[in-house]
This record gives sequence, structure tokens and C-alpha cells, in this order.
Amino acid sequence: MPQPAAPQDAAAETPPRPPVVVKKYANRRLYNTETSSYVTLEDLAGMVRQKRDFTVSDAKTGEDITRSVLTQIIVEEESKGQNLLPIPFLRQLIGLYGDSLQAVVPRYLEATMGTFARQQEGMRRAAQDAVGSAIGFNAFSSFEEMGKQNLAMLERAMSLFTPFPRAGGTAGPAAHPVDETQVLREEVARLRGELERLKGGAG
Repeated sequence: MPQPAAPQDAAAETPPRPPVVVKKYANRRLYNTETSSYVTLEDLAGMVRQKRDFTVSDAKTGEDITRSVLTQIIVEEESKGQNLLPIPFLRQLIGLYGDSLQAVVPRYLEATMGTFARQQEGMRRAAQDAVGSAIGFNAFSSFEEMGKQNLAMLERAMSLFTPFPRAGGTAGPAAHPVDETQVLREEVARLRGELERLKGGAG
């Protein structure tokens, strides 16, 4: 007797959608090739929020300019008063260009922001559950405090890489060379400990 076919994984049946290809023309206009229509930076920001992946290329040269366009979106959002990037963070980030640890920063920031995003999603779900309950206000207060702790932790992570002197340090070459690799290991271990503590507090 033939065995019934095993059910296929739903995820396997629905392959991921390919990124939308957006072309930027010399007149600075952005053209969405999927919808055959011109779009704005605000439209692209909406696609990011909807988790719809896209790439942007120069219509004439074919060069991938996705990074610069995403940066433009951030600048536009900041100009509207959506200030997510603290000034000390921006100064530290600028100072890292050309630094010896520059190659490490993108992977470190990506991992840190990934952890932050996962925590924020859990906080949103808990906040929705708390709506209408007697402890709603207290719950939101706790979530706000956790968000502040996350941002503070991210700033401390950035300060690890900053080429400027740390608090209590001196400008110029240090009298006793610091093992940057060991400092990085210690900071990562400390950040992991804080993440575990925050996860425990959210549970």
C-alpha cells in the first residue's frame, strides 16, 4: 500500500519574493520597475517598513546605489523631526571612517540592531496585551525604560570603537598600549550579559 505523501513545508511552497528593482535617473527621479511607476523616498521608506526588499541602481551606469539612497531616507526622516540618532552617536560614527576598526563596525552594528529589533518586537506584543488592562500604564512605563536601556547599550557599543579618548583617558598615544581585541571581547561579554538580563526582565 503506497504511503501518503508527506505534507510540504508551507515556507518551501512560497519562495521569497525577489527584491524590487528601482532605477534612479539623471533627473533624480526614482522608477519602480515592478509597478512601472515613479516613486519618492517616502514611498521607499514605506517599503522598508513593510519589509519589502528593494535595490536601487543608476539607470545610466547600472551602479548599485542602494546604500546612498537608504542614507538619504534617513536624512529625510531626521529632517522631519524623527530624531532617532543621538548627536554623540553620529559623532562617533563619523570618527570611525578610516579607523583601524572600521571593517568590524558594520557586522557589529548589524548584530546589535538585530538583537534590538527582536527585543522591540517582543515589547510591542506585550504592550498590545497590556492595552485595556489595569496595569497598562505601568507596563508601558516598563517598556519605555527597557527601550532607553537598549539605546544606552547601543551607544556604549559604539563608544567601544570610537577613536576619541574615553572618559578618564588622555589624548594622543597611550602610555600603556591597550589590547583592543581583549577590550572588544570584554565589551561583547558585558553586552551579552545585559541582553540576557533584559530578556529575563521582559519574560
